[in-house]
Amino acid sequence: MALLPILEFPDPRLRTIAEPVDQVDDNILTIIKDMFETMYDAPGIGLAATQVNIHKQIITIDISEDNDDPLVLINPSFEVINEELEQMQEGCLSVPGFYEEVERPNKIRVTSLNEKGEQIEFEAEDLLAVCIQHEIDHLNGKLFVDYLSNTKRTRIRGKLEKKHKLERAG
Repeated sequence: MALLPILEFPDPRLRTIAEPVDQVDDNILTIIKDMFETMYDAPGIGLAATQVNIHKQIITIDISEDNDDPLVLINPSFEVINEELEQMQEGCLSVPGFYEEVERPNKIRVTSLNEKGEQIEFEAEDLLAVCIQHEIDHLNGKLFVDYLSNTKRTRIRGKLEKKHKLERAG
């Protein structure tokens, strides 16, 4: 297993739309293991392959307190079950240090492949539903900052660009 570098906003590679996975093979399983290791190390509760510069439709999630309930979603999609929107504070490993309120549907039905290549379908609500929608957005080249006002997004972008410039300068 390996820790993968996480791309940070405003890196243009985060806007790449991920390709579907044709077959769950050893290469995909290695990517999944590396993504979990990277996500847990960060630490985070969700990671899309796009965030580690792998443009495949793969998501790893674990919203448990003890990191003992891993969930893998390959080629995921969802439909809204309940139109009611829930406002929840979101953060992102690709937008480190920033947390903002985002409104999303609070109950969804998810269809995906699991790590065995089997079709799965389930309902998700609350934090899990928000996390899944957030990560699927990544696969579509969208970030949670896209839900914010231009002013907030520009402020976050400026702060992260300054941070990246300082890091490069050493």
